[in-house]
Amino acid sequence: MAIAVRNEGAKVNSNINVTPMVDVMLVLLIIFMVITPMLQKGVSVDMAKANNPMPLPDADKEDALIVAVQRDGAVFFDSQRVSAEELTQKVKDRVQGRTNKQVFIRADARAKYKPVVDVVDDVRSAGVDQVGLLTEQRQNPAKPPQQ
Repeated sequence: MAIAVRNEGAKVNSNINVTPMVDVMLVLLIIFMVITPMLQKGVSVDMAKANNPMPLPDADKEDALIVAVQRDGAVFFDSQRVSAEELTQKVKDRVQGRTNKQVFIRADARAKYKPVVDVVDDVRSAGVDQVGLLTEQRQNPAKPPQQ
């Protein structure tokens, strides 16, 4: 009498199938590529360019108070369009109880001078100690004249 031996171990496939993982990763990559531009904080303005801007790392924080002034003089506080009276009250409400009373202004490079000064006055009247004007680094800084 003979014993029948089955060799089932020879049929096992030990290769890892990475195709589903690659599919999921590509879908996630596409989602992040579409969503990332929408995550821009605040209103889009073409800020003035400077040769030697002073870094303001506090402006990148989550709880930073940023006021944007667009080219046509429209004022935005936290992505919401506001008037001068609303701006003063909203800033006053947000800085109440804070030790660091600092507001950053992102003004368009072609905005008129008066709306920007009015925003600075409104922010100061809300009790803010420090006002920062945000600029961008100029790509090709002009060389200073040599004497």
